[in-house]
Amino acid sequence: MFSITVRDHLMVAHSFRGAVFGPAQRLHGATFIVDATFRRPELDDDDIVVDIGLATQALGAVVAELNYRNLDDEPAFAGTNTSTEALAKVIADRLVDRVHAGDLGAGARELAGITVTLHESHIAWASYERAL
Repeated sequence: MFSITVRDHLMVAHSFRGAVFGPAQRLHGATFIVDATFRRPELDDDDIVVDIGLATQALGAVVAELNYRNLDDEPAFAGTNTSTEALAKVIADRLVDRVHAGDLGAGARELAGITVTLHESHIAWASYERAL
């Protein structure tokens, strides 16, 4: 399986519901490094997985929809704990929507999967992997 990864970063405010989150139940900020990995079993006719420039633009557009937002105020997240894991899924799903819309070029339709990893720090991160 071949893969490429592009990177961006994301800053949000949010809070959590549930005693398991301790003080994070209060409104707080979070900064993430966001890695999006695109996979396919064979390279395309140009010997690439997907155009890195288009992948970078797509990730940037998805991140821009969330960046500098209080996720508690976003209708899309009503009733959801916006954990690192949950945010990784949202970003992956939105990238898949962009693949299907053609934003990553025609060759991206042959992608087998996407993995999004959100790094909370240098010692903790979470990922969501999905097929296309």
